[in-house]
Amino acid sequence: MTAADTATLLEDAADRIADISRADLQIMLRRAALRVRNAGAVSMEDDVEEGLRDLAGELGMTRNDTIRFIVREWMEKNTYLPVHNVDDDSEVDGTA
Repeated sequence: MTAADTATLLEDAADRIADISRADLQIMLRRAALRVRNAGAVSMEDDVEEGLRDLAGELGMTRNDTIRFIVREWMEKNTYLPVHNVDDDSEVDGTA
């Protein structure tokens, strides 16, 4: 079931709330909750998915963590985010 289908069912249920059964309403709300919970997923083309799986395996990260890492690195490299380099020899005064 697509997001549009779920949204249409929820809108229809809202329009006729007195006529819909509690069980049907529970099912629709659970589907909507699952969609909201999983809304962060980004789908990619097959070749990109394969590359992500390979890279995630090499880095020992999850797919989503790998995507976050790639986006952060790209944004830092292209000056959309400040670069935070801290090496082992640098001194830190203990404040944040």
